[in-house]
Amino acid sequence: MTPFSRITGTGSFLPPRRVTNDDLAQELAARGIETSDQWIIERTGIRARHFAAPDVSSSDLGLEAAKHALEAAGRSAADIDLIIVATSTPDMVFPSSAAILQHKLGIAGCAAFDVQAVCSGFVYALTVADAMIRTGSAKCALVVGAEVFSRILDFNDRTTCVLFGDGAGAVILEASNEPGILASDLHADGKHVGILCVPGHVAGGEVLGKPLLHMDGQAVFKLAVRVLEEAARATLAKAGKTEADIDWLIPHQANIRIMEGTAKKLKLARDKLIVTVDEHGNTSAASIPLALDAAVRSGKVKKGDTLMLEGVGGGFTWGAVLLTY
Repeated sequence: MTPFSRITGTGSFLPPRRVTNDDLAQELAARGIETSDQWIIERTGIRARHFAAPDVSSSDLGLEAAKHALEAAGRSAADIDLIIVATSTPDMVFPSSAAILQHKLGIAGCAAFDVQAVCSGFVYALTVADAMIRTGSAKCALVVGAEVFSRILDFNDRTTCVLFGDGAGAVILEASNEPGILASDLHADGKHVGILCVPGHVAGGEVLGKPLLHMDGQAVFKLAVRVLEEAARATLAKAGKTEADIDWLIPHQANIRIMEGTAKKLKLARDKLIVTVDEHGNTSAASIPLALDAAVRSGKVKKGDTLMLEGVGGGFTWGAVLLTY
């Protein structure tokens, strides 16, 4: 019998340095750039974010989140037989942050690799882990979303630098006789590369292009609301469910207006929407597992609840996962 896969533990970690909108406004003012707490909140819903110290990497953040997830699942690192890290800000060009994380966990031998789908990365990674468990390739997977987006922000662009933060979230996904992940739906469309990207790279030891985040906010907003609704509905159809079956919507935490717009299109009450963007900012691939862990530890999400996770990001990528917690 093909096993199901089920989340048995969640964990998260935020760098100690919390940067409020007022803190950021003061830093930007020193550069001659004006912004304010009110301006940021009205447009995004963000009040604060966390920035990692210069010597802290994505795998460092992922390690702490992984430890919390393992503890919640009642597992040890030795039980892990698959590691997938979703990140757009890896420790190095190579090896993968997953391989580095594996070593930091003190284990060796299991498959370990990164998934790069930007803000959709965790949904992609969870879907891949589910498929590997269902085919018998793994039994106990560590799936992590970890980012240090502060490293790629252009602090001369107030429309983007106020949006993002650093952090990591993780889940333990295990083979189970009980249904957990019910369905998923993944997509990408490369023609939209230019609306959200980091158009730079390293060649011959030199930086080519501009290795800082660029975003066309209006274009992203219009596309995001549409594709998030489509992915959610497609996932529900695959699972034989309807919007009424969703207990909690846990979307990528990018912008409160996008999140509320998606909930409205799915006819979900505002109180079914899990929101952490106000305190975390946009943490890209880390945002969904961070929000999931916060919802679990606060007691909102309980065993047996039906959750819709969905993300949209550069690429352009998007997708959704429906699961029973």
